[in-house]
Order: sequence, then C-alpha cells, then structure tokens
Amino acid sequence: MTHKNILLIDDEETIQEVVQVGIEIEAGWQVAIASSGFKGIDLAQQQQPDVILLDVMMPGMDGIETLSQLKNNDQTSSIPVIFLTAKAQADEKTQFQSLGVVDVITKPFNSMTLASQIAKILGWEI
Repeated sequence: MTHKNILLIDDEETIQEVVQVGIEIEAGWQVAIASSGFKGIDLAQQQQPDVILLDVMMPGMDGIETLSQLKNNDQTSSIPVIFLTAKAQADEKTQFQSLGVVDVITKPFNSMTLASQIAKILGWEI
C-alpha cells in the first residue's frame, strides 16, 4: 500500500467526513480538509498533496476560480486536481478538463470505492 496525501477542498461537512473515512479505510491515505478555496490554496502550498479533490460549487471562491489560482501558482501548478461535483453533463466534463482538471467524479459517489477511482484515474497502486 503506497502512502498518499490527499487534499479535499469542499464546504460540505458530510462530504468531508465520508471522503476522509472512505479513503482512509480503503487505501490508508492521509486526507487533509479545507472548507474553502482560500484555505485549500494555502494548504496545497504548505503540504504539496499528491492530488487535490475539489468541489465545483462553493461559496466565496468556487472550484473553477480555486483551480485557476492553483494552476497559476508555481508551487501548486503541477498537483493533479479532480473535480467532485453534482454538475457532470458530458459538455461540462469536457469544459472542466479544458480548464486543467485530470478528471471529474460525480456526486453522489461511493465513498468506499473513491480511493480506487482516484487510483485508476492517476494510475496509482492501492
């Protein structure tokens, strides 16, 4: 089992809990949580996670603006970002990928297989 550090940026406490518990149980990866885009950018700079899971719809700074700031920052531009969103029509997925996300995971998702989904997207072993 490889050790990975995941940063989740999502304003919903229930999502934070199920993602953290699911990933830690399934893969044993560390999950750091930021409840806003601003906090997420700070944590990404400090911790240099292996991947960022980013909610699209958040108050204040939404996921698209957060992604833009992460991609325009030398410290965080190379960290892969996966959007977690309820908005996932095919055209939106294409638009999101053109912004620089590696993939989109649709809410609701199965928290107990989320680590496997992430590993498959990024070519990681669990």
